[in-house]
Amino acid sequence: MIYHLLYPLHTTISAFNVFRYITFRTIYASLTAFIICFLLGPWIIKRLRTLQVGQYIQEDGPGTHQTKAGTPTMGGVLILLSILISTLLWANLTNPYIWIVLLIIVGYGGIGFVDDYLMLIKKRNKGLSAKTKFFAQAVLALLAGFLLYLNPDFDTRVTLPFFKHISPDLGLWYIAFAMLVIVGTSNAVNLTDGLDGLAIGPVIIAAATYMIFAYVTGHIKIAEYLQINYVAGGGELAIMCGSLAGAGLGFLWFNAYPAQIFMGDVGSLSLGGALGSIAVITKQEILLVIVGGLFVIEALSVIFQVSFFKMTNGGRIFRMAPLHHHFELKGVPEPKIIVRFWIIAIALALVSMSTLKLR
Repeated sequence: MIYHLLYPLHTTISAFNVFRYITFRTIYASLTAFIICFLLGPWIIKRLRTLQVGQYIQEDGPGTHQTKAGTPTMGGVLILLSILISTLLWANLTNPYIWIVLLIIVGYGGIGFVDDYLMLIKKRNKGLSAKTKFFAQAVLALLAGFLLYLNPDFDTRVTLPFFKHISPDLGLWYIAFAMLVIVGTSNAVNLTDGLDGLAIGPVIIAAATYMIFAYVTGHIKIAEYLQINYVAGGGELAIMCGSLAGAGLGFLWFNAYPAQIFMGDVGSLSLGGALGSIAVITKQEILLVIVGGLFVIEALSVIFQVSFFKMTNGGRIFRMAPLHHHFELKGVPEPKIIVRFWIIAIALALVSMSTLKLR
């Protein structure tokens, strides 16, 4: 809204010309989201405590987690509110990509909210059934993919990292491909959200990485120089990535070990969905496997554990899945696991950015 209110005045007051620059608006979108999250955080935590919106802990989980029972959850509402306000203030709202990502954020946030709410009602660590949750996620992701497909300026080719001239065109199948990326990322982030600050740290790193990708893919000269797909209007998503990173930093202030608040599914599902949809729009879909490699590892640890358990009638690869619980049960202190996983996420982000030149 600030963009639409002030930028038109640049013809009269030249100083307002600064609002045309995506870099300027991205910086202030990040700061706006951080400040909103930072200022509202204490009130949200207090309010959730008053409403007795506390986390239920699995009885078969690591014993150290039992002390976290009752910690306010559903803090993802704070993150989503910060992202929405900041994006609406600083982004160009005539850009259709902004609204598609907002659709996923709000929709997946709604699914997570219902899931968290049912956990509170049932007073146990289980809300929506896996089938119901997946179906709702798939419907929203297919809708987002369909809206992208209808956009005549959107390219249905898939970008392969490290290869200049290999970009298979999926055509109508791109809708299903987009759905898999969005739903997969959403659930991978959800599985990673098991320790204080473990998920939000890599989300911030991934958002900052895609902030760069969004800017370069939306800049025709830079995209041409780097020989990557140019996405007209894609640069505007840098502002949303900035809002996501800023809100994540604000939330981390309260979610860092020992956490005062958890994001819940309302946060993890929507943040993962946002990263997936941004990856699709910026044509860096496959690269998300590297950028969000930590989420992939966590998700695969669950898949391998469950598959091996069924095939061997009770056998286990890890002491417990997702992977971070395995290290907990091996006696590695929680803060050390968290920081080491963040380090891995940073290293993967650097590798992913190097692919812009390694083509």
